[in-house]
Amino acid sequence: MTAEFFERLRERAVQIHIADHLQARLERGDRLKVKLGLDPTAPDLHVGHLVVLDTLRAFQDEGHTVVLIIGDYTAMIGDPSGRSETRPVLTAEQVAANAETYFEQVDMVLDRKRMEVRHNSEWLAPMTAADILRLLGKATLQQVLQREDFAERIKAGAAIGAHEILYPFNQAYDSVAVKADVEIGGTDQLFNLLFGREIQKAYGQEPQDVAVFPLLEGTDGVQKMSKSLGNYIGISEPPEQIYGKTMSIPDQLTEKYLRLISGLSASEIDSTLKLKPRDAKAALARQLVKRLHGEEAPARAEEDFNVKFRKRDIPEEMPERAISNPEDLVGALVEVEFARTRGDAKRLVDQGGVRVNGEKALPDTRLRDGEVLQAGKRNFVRIRLK
Repeated sequence: MTAEFFERLRERAVQIHIADHLQARLERGDRLKVKLGLDPTAPDLHVGHLVVLDTLRAFQDEGHTVVLIIGDYTAMIGDPSGRSETRPVLTAEQVAANAETYFEQVDMVLDRKRMEVRHNSEWLAPMTAADILRLLGKATLQQVLQREDFAERIKAGAAIGAHEILYPFNQAYDSVAVKADVEIGGTDQLFNLLFGREIQKAYGQEPQDVAVFPLLEGTDGVQKMSKSLGNYIGISEPPEQIYGKTMSIPDQLTEKYLRLISGLSASEIDSTLKLKPRDAKAALARQLVKRLHGEEAPARAEEDFNVKFRKRDIPEEMPERAISNPEDLVGALVEVEFARTRGDAKRLVDQGGVRVNGEKALPDTRLRDGEVLQAGKRNFVRIRLK
């Protein structure tokens, strides 16, 4: 059974470091501490997190201990991984409010009884300046700056906040604090996870094995699913939103979503992919709603979608247009060329001539990635966020 579990892990992972070492630990029957860190930078987890959460559940079912790190301290710094600019700094109050919502969402996948939940403020907040200097002394600035996102920003002449250098050190110290045997994450986390091995060695610990998994593109079909980019499907969102957002993803992403987060068997996925593209996407949407909200929710969500779209003559195929500010409906109408001026756009909204997903739009309507913006009876675009 252990050999079968490792093979499933290897098939799902993009990279395991060091695969032979982890395989040997599993075959010996070692009980491992498997770590995942989540920074509460927004109140919702998204379905992209199911890739790693499902992996953690598989480790739990094999008898290992999952250690979930709520990064309430590191969230105030902001993970620079994959970023072309510095993240905004969150307040302690914002982070605490976001973290509160994580527990019930994680419980949708993981068994709380077989999980340790820790906040990294437990060990990072009490650190003195001397402690931080000792931690920073465990690696070189060159090691940190070689990470791809920093290197690209330096090349482009973009700013790197001095505080961002602390992030990989702090995340690495999480592994020291909990004595992690394995850490998992998305492929964008590879540097951070490998850096954790180096810091563990510097503190005299056996370094953790590392497994990284594919990232899921968001509803825009381009950038990785991200709470801060607004292109995500929250796992605790209402069934109607989950269904509608899933139906808005580009057709080419349907297979990836099915294979990574649907929870369906390989044969069920293959059968679904034989359907017409729209029917396959609808099957995916029903399955995601079922996973997250139970047996009865998919039918209600699908009916809601049909009422909004099919019964209001919203076409399935339409152009996509990127907008700059989702909170500026009037500006968006000008940007997608549904109006020549802001004045024209405002009059169009005031006269009830603008709809979003089939619903009458108001001047303060906020647009979301993947939604359908309609002006009049024949002008439709699918909104994408820049």
